[in-house]
Parts: sequence; structure tokens; C-alpha cells
Amino acid sequence: MSVDTTTPVTTTTSGEKPAHLEPSKLGTKEYWDALYTREISNHASNPSDEGTVWFDDSDAENKIVQFLDEQEHELFSGLFTRDDAAVLDLGCGNGSLLFALHDDGWEGRLCGVDYSEQSVELARRVLRCRVLGEGEGNVGIEFKVWDVLNGDFSTVQARPHAPSEQQEGGDQNAGWDLILDKGTFDAVSLSDSRDSRGRRICENYGARVLQLLRPGGFFLVTSCNWTEEELKGWFETDFAEVYDGSEKKKLGLRQVGRIEYPSFCFGGVKGQTISTLCFQKRDI
Repeated sequence: MSVDTTTPVTTTTSGEKPAHLEPSKLGTKEYWDALYTREISNHASNPSDEGTVWFDDSDAENKIVQFLDEQEHELFSGLFTRDDAAVLDLGCGNGSLLFALHDDGWEGRLCGVDYSEQSVELARRVLRCRVLGEGEGNVGIEFKVWDVLNGDFSTVQARPHAPSEQQEGGDQNAGWDLILDKGTFDAVSLSDSRDSRGRRICENYGARVLQLLRPGGFFLVTSCNWTEEELKGWFETDFAEVYDGSEKKKLGLRQVGRIEYPSFCFGGVKGQTISTLCFQKRDI
């Protein structure tokens, strides 16, 4: 059995990471806890008020679902389908993206995580009202409190390990097939918190995503703070060392797709208000 003992380390072989953003209150847990506390109260008063859908003005959620539908028989072909995909939503908020996937017929494992307890509580309440209230029973959606930068990976396994896999370190298919991020890296980029090496914590985000993904898995990230080239700068500059038997390989994220949004032109420069790129974990 192939063993995936993955240890990501930062490298600059593809160039330096982009310059940091100025810190903001949107990069603090206190901001999000307060926001979702208000949204829980609003939802309790009016169950039809499910909270904020981020990037709704760009129709991002519908475009993301449409992109995933299109890629089921293209990029994802032979790897997973909507019936068996293990999908992890980082910074799930009120869970709206996973609900949209469920409504679209994605019936594998759908898991949303957020470091804000209030966010997860709101998502669970919406789940009870919107999905379980329809009498569907177990719909394969769950929400957990988990910090993408500091959480224990064992609590967010895509699939349970068999005892033999646990002893050998886990097989290469143990990670997530598809990881979604709709604005979470934006918020992390606005935090002024630093790691033990004195680096802004956003420096560690790409390496954590690599550890969560299975080899061949996909990462779809949507941002309003970073251009497409800047997103490539953030996520194509980390790699993971993987031992396949006695052979040592390097795996990293490489762009394999993008979502087109309405563009604008200012000062002779063409751009989009938000960017969505799809990366795959592959040999580099």
C-alpha cells in the first residue's frame, strides 16, 4: 500500500509570495463572532433570514456550483463524482455554499468548518430549518468548529481510516477530494497574528490546504482581495514531500481552471471585482 507521509515546507521556487495586506478588524475572530451572534439572533426572529451570502453581488455561489458541475466530467473525471466526493468548506459561515451544492445534487460527504463557534451554530440552525425540516433524514452535511491554521487534522479526516491504514500512516486517498474557500483566505490575510517564526499567519495557509487534500485533489478559492496572479503567488509557492514506497516525490498546487466574472476597465487596466481559481495537488 502506498503511504502518504506529507510534510509541507515553504519554498520560493516559483517566486516570492505577494506583499501582505494591511491588517483589519475583518482578520479578527472577535469580528466574526460578533457578526454571527447578530445573525443567529436575526435567524431566531425570522428563520427565512439565513445570514450573509458572501460575494452574492457577483453571483459567485451560483458560478461556483456551475463550475463544479461542468468539471465533474472534465477535471474531476475518474477521481470522484457528485455522488461520492468528500468536500470540505473552509470558513463555512452560515453554510450557504454547501447547501447550494446539496440542492444541486452533490450527495457525498459535505463538511463545513469555521473557527467561530457562532458561525457553526448558525450553520447548524439553518441546517435544521432548511434541510432536516424537510424530512430528508441524514443528508450528508455536517458543520464543525475547527481552525484551519491550528486545528488537529485527525478531527477533519475526509474518510475514516481502517486500522491497518492508521498503523501505516494512512493511504494516499485519505485526504479531501475538493476543498472550497469563499473569502476565508481574504479574512486570514487581514489578520495581524503571527506564528512562532514571526510570520503573518496567512503564510501557513497554503501548506495547511496541501495537508488536507488528497493527491490529485482540488482547491477552489474565491477572493475579493487578491488578483488571479496574486492567488497563484500564494498557492503555487508551497510544496509537500511525499514518500511513495521508497521514492520521494514533491506535490504542490497548480492552477487548472478559473471562473470568469464580469470585467471592468479602469485606467487602461482590465480586471474583475473577485477572482476564483481552481488548483490541483499534483507532482511538481
